[in-house]
Amino acid sequence: MKYYLKVLQNYANFNGRARRSEYWYFFLFNTLISLVLGFIDGLLDTTIIGSLYSLAVLIPTIAVGVRRMHDVGKSGWFLLIPIYNIILAVTDGEKGENAYGPDPKEEQSAN
Repeated sequence: MKYYLKVLQNYANFNGRARRSEYWYFFLFNTLISLVLGFIDGLLDTTIIGSLYSLAVLIPTIAVGVRRMHDVGKSGWFLLIPIYNIILAVTDGEKGENAYGPDPKEEQSAN
């Protein structure tokens, strides 16, 4: 849950790098929340709750995806390439500093 909150705190930060765990935990919690809100919408026979949530997390979702692409040394535009973006998202990030910033694994181990 801490990674989900971390992504929301970096709401529109498209700079830097995001670890695999940050990206995938955000993806997991975002999916779970969307499923619960979809269920509630179904009970209420509406779509407004899920739609508002999806709109609210659209920018953080894109931002964490861009930072994830940066971690593997690619431009954020690689998010637009189907299937290849998933392969990049599961690939381990570049070790050490790259053009997009310092290694987030090294930063976390230093804390």
